[in-house]
Amino acid sequence: MYIHSMTDTLASEHRPKILIVDDEDNLRRILATMLKGFGYDVTAACDGADGVLKLDADPDIRFVLCDVRMPKMNGMAFLDAVSGRGLQVVMMSAYGTTDTAVEALGRGASDYISKPFRPDEIRVSIERLMERDQLREENARLRATVGAAEAFEGFVGRSPGVKRVTEIIDKVAAYPSTVLLTGESGTGKEVLARALHARSDRSSKAFVAVNCGAIPESLLESELFGHERGAFTGAVRAHPGLFEQAHSGTLLLDEIGEMPLSLQTRLLRVLEANTVRRIGGQRDRPIDVRVVAATARDLETMAQEGSFREDLFYRLRVVHIHVPPLRERTEDIPLLVSALMDRAASRLSRAPAQFSEEAMAALMAHRWPGNVRELENAIERAMLMASGDRVELQDLPADLVPKDGGAMQLEPSGDLSIKRHTAALETLLIRRALSATGGNRSQAAGLLDISYKALVYKIRGYGLEDA
Repeated sequence: MYIHSMTDTLASEHRPKILIVDDEDNLRRILATMLKGFGYDVTAACDGADGVLKLDADPDIRFVLCDVRMPKMNGMAFLDAVSGRGLQVVMMSAYGTTDTAVEALGRGASDYISKPFRPDEIRVSIERLMERDQLREENARLRATVGAAEAFEGFVGRSPGVKRVTEIIDKVAAYPSTVLLTGESGTGKEVLARALHARSDRSSKAFVAVNCGAIPESLLESELFGHERGAFTGAVRAHPGLFEQAHSGTLLLDEIGEMPLSLQTRLLRVLEANTVRRIGGQRDRPIDVRVVAATARDLETMAQEGSFREDLFYRLRVVHIHVPPLRERTEDIPLLVSALMDRAASRLSRAPAQFSEEAMAALMAHRWPGNVRELENAIERAMLMASGDRVELQDLPADLVPKDGGAMQLEPSGDLSIKRHTAALETLLIRRALSATGGNRSQAAGLLDISYKALVYKIRGYGLEDA
């Protein structure tokens, strides 16, 4: 079973290269024949010095089987010579003792095998090192992904919807064009507005945000455009508005759909003329502001109905970015959980916790009407309720826990999404298979009845590298 699946995997992917370093010709031939049968690309060297030359000639070699006792350069000296190359080295010896093994591992060996050995011992050791090497690469890719997400101020994800959003932001961030961000509440529109600012040449200037629905109409005009001293009762001094405060920077007009029609006319004039006149003022002041508008409402329908100016709608929608709701990108949930867990742990001065497979499956199955904001609150609540460093199903908010209190509910009320339940079920089964096999992906693939390559793809897609 193992040899078949391993050979299929290696035939479809890059064949790993192994260097055998041993002064016994017969052993080199036996090992080479066996490893080639497993699908590896094999090179041999007669001693440590020859092994170093072989490595210099072929930098693609990642794995080494090396004898301890050899002429010219022995195994320990070889380990010292190749230190820092990122190799996975298995030491072999017919004269091995515990002290020899400890010394070899202390000098950088990845594993130690005593001669004589069974073919299975070599196979299992190489397989384990391959998985370790692959995990290190996957973790590096994950860190790169998280690093990119952090550059988006926490907008985490690798789903197609997230990639479309971040690609557009990367393309337009450097330009002053107006951007309209639409999407449900809690999807991260302000986060993306900050990302636009951070990636622009305005990043060293002010980022100013205002919620147009949270300020009374009588105050919003003064807040946006400013006023002169004596312009109205209580105006005891001149006040520059947010457009002036955001000069050379970025102004986020959040909940733009709540802006009264009377102010929409003034806003359109400011956007078209790039000037602003304070209330009670006699002159126009030039401004250089990148405007980003955000809303959870359907501005196009509002424009057709007359509750939002159509000309302003088109002026704001030079670049339109729709932020998908969390229920349409459930594959991003494991990554989001990791990022939000770290943030909550820092805020609460606690160590990050791990989610059990049942708890993670419940998160994957939930519809998340409050989107990422709801997920963040659920994670913080779970951290506070958890005993120790593991979040169990019962630690989640009540509306996330299946009614039977146990296994994931595959048909929650009103939710018939095949995509969402498939992702949740696959995540649960993969976690269980990896747990049952002690993390051995080849064996887990066999339990799941899928190929090794398909399992690795799903592990990456669901963010299960640390499962």
